[in-house]
Order: sequence, then structure tokens, then C-alpha cells
Amino acid sequence: METSAPPRNAVLAVVCAALLWSSGGLFIKIAPFGPLGVACGRALVTTLFYLLVLRPNLRGARISTGLVYAAMIVTFVSATKLTTAANAIFLQYTGPAYVLALSPFLLREPFERLDGYCVALSLGGMALFFVGRVEPGQFWGNVLGALSGIAYALTIVLLRRDAKEGARDAMPSTVLGNLIAAVITLPFAASGFASITVQGALVLLYLGVVQMGIAYLLLAKGLRFVPAAEASLISMLEPTLNPVWVYLGTGERPGPWSVVGGVIVLAAVTVRALAKGSPAPATASRPR
Repeated sequence: METSAPPRNAVLAVVCAALLWSSGGLFIKIAPFGPLGVACGRALVTTLFYLLVLRPNLRGARISTGLVYAAMIVTFVSATKLTTAANAIFLQYTGPAYVLALSPFLLREPFERLDGYCVALSLGGMALFFVGRVEPGQFWGNVLGALSGIAYALTIVLLRRDAKEGARDAMPSTVLGNLIAAVITLPFAASGFASITVQGALVLLYLGVVQMGIAYLLLAKGLRFVPAAEASLISMLEPTLNPVWVYLGTGERPGPWSVVGGVIVLAAVTVRALAKGSPAPATASRPR
């Protein structure tokens, strides 16, 4: 029995969401704050947007899920500021490999031979980011990028756990995670906000309202009709275009080993999505 193709407007909504996510690297780079300042400001604006527009029921939030979500967005934003945007986004995309590895133990989901190949391929690609000459600051940025991949995986696993237990709406835990991220980074960012410029305020508003908030609304609209596997493949626009926007806006170029590693990581995720469907629930809000 043939299934009808999703409406064009639904596919376009998911495409637009991925395009907005991909702009995060550039705006994080040009934000006139340190890593924790950007993480704090974006998380705070995103929290307010979600509370005012979506009005989630925070009673359904899980603290454990919120904590790993907070870790994910803080490490990703910090990695983007400290290393190249390409390194940060590609390293976070190792997350699906950890999801595959953790699911049999935490969710009792099967682990097949193809999953093992994809995990090994992703981790091999990740290792290439640490090959060759790496400046000290970039090294720690790469480390934070790798940690953001682990935190991303834990977030997905816990959101799956919550869904299995009946709490299917991921938004309350997402909002809690942004709130936790804003609170724990505020002591390190408050001094920078004291002398905030118009440019700085506009960048944070864009990151919180457009790159995160509106992108989530577009994703939610599209996923009413677009299958999870197709949405997962469309989301590959994000890591593909993220370094392009940063290069056009700042001239930043990733190293050759990083490019090779990134291609390997994305290839592993794409193969898994094509063969079995998305390894992570596309209904979860994105972390970028």
C-alpha cells in the first residue's frame, strides 16, 4: 500500500527550521559576549519565548532531562565560540551514535550490526578532529563539542524514556533545560550584560526567538505530516550549511581533517537514517 507524500508546506516548514538552526553558528560567533554570556542570553530569551508563546505545562518537566538539556546547549554554544563552527556542529552530530549505543541498556531497544558500524564510523570521524595542529583554545572547544554530542544523546534517550512513560510532550523539559542553563551561567555572564549594546541585544533576540523559538514552531508544524526519517534527513541541512554561513560572515575555515571527520560523521548518520529511519525522535526540539 502506497503512502501519500507529505504536503509541500509541511516539508518546507521542516526545511526552514533546519535553515534557521544552521544560522546559529554565525550569530554565536558574532555575539559580543564570551561563551557563557552567549549561552546565558540565548537560553534566557528562549525560555521567555517558550513561556509567553507556547505556554507549556512545566509540571510535566523532568529535572534529569532538563539538566542534560542544559548541559547540551551550554557545551554546544561554548564549543562554537572556542573552536570552529564546523567542529562544534559536526562533533555534536556524533550524538546519534551514542543514542544507538545507550538505547539497548537504558531503553531496552535492540542494537543491530548496522548500528555498530554507524557507531564506529561516527567515533572514527570524531577522532579526526584532534589530528594535526590544534591550538589550545581550539582543543578545549573540540572537547566541549564532543561533550555536547554526549549530552545531546542523553537528552534524546531521556526524552524517549519520558515518552514511554506517558509524558509525550518534550516542551516542558526543554523549557526547564533552557531555564537551568540561564541560571547556572548567569553569575559568569552578568558583568557582560551590564554594558550590553544594541548589537548584542539584537543577536541574543535573534538566537532565542528566531533561531530557536520560531524554528521549533516550524518543526512542530511540519512534523504533523513529515515522517521522522525524512525530517531527520532534511535536518542534515543544518550541519551542512552552518559552516558555510560562518565562512561567508567571518571568513572562518575548518581544517582539512575536520572536514573529512565531519563528512564521515554525517555519512554515518545519513546511512542509519536511510536504512532504518531516524535514530533519534524528530519530535524532540533541537538543541542548536
